[in-house]
Amino acid sequence: MTTMFYDHWRDVPDGSWRWPNFSPAEIACRGTGKLLINELALDKLQALRDRLGKPLIVRSAYRSPEHNRAVGGAVRSKHMDGAAFDIAMSNHDPAAFETAARAVGFLGFGFYPRSGFMHVDLGPTRQWGERFPVRATAFAAETPPAREVLAASRTMKGGGAAGVATLGAAGVEVAQGVLAETQTAILPLVPYLDTLRWVFIAVALGGIAVTIYARLDDWKRGRR
Repeated sequence: MTTMFYDHWRDVPDGSWRWPNFSPAEIACRGTGKLLINELALDKLQALRDRLGKPLIVRSAYRSPEHNRAVGGAVRSKHMDGAAFDIAMSNHDPAAFETAARAVGFLGFGFYPRSGFMHVDLGPTRQWGERFPVRATAFAAETPPAREVLAASRTMKGGGAAGVATLGAAGVEVAQGVLAETQTAILPLVPYLDTLRWVFIAVALGGIAVTIYARLDDWKRGRR
């Protein structure tokens, strides 16, 4: 087992760190900044990260003896050998995490469901604490009733008819004025244009009525 010790994690030479998903600061002692690199343990931690395919939130890795005493760690804690890691379960299923950790070679397991993390180390083989409760499977929510396609709804149809008719009435009025002023050759058509304008207005009013009715009917049926 190869180990290297640094008085502070910032002393780690550039280019010597080979665990891409972790940094010296994450693995260093939280109380003193000291760092003991246990290559075998870090290789297994990286293998676990690769196997799970998602980040590991390291709450505690190496602990200096003085910091281990300060936090009430075990007298022979594997943290002091750089061979233990406390990993948050906030983004992991604990059962799947445990299975993966055993598969890559971790032997010691401590379960801390109240604190939300799991301890893993390189042994000896043992475990303590109460396992995390089994998480219920997240079922997909019931598919809501399909809403009426807006472009094909009665509301849109009624509104569209009203809009088209309104534009038509306005267009007829403009055409009427233009024809009356400039097109004397077809003056006999002017009276009929006035009638056509009122037809468009009637269609517009009918479309508005359909829109209002559709809205009220949809509201009663709970579709809006």
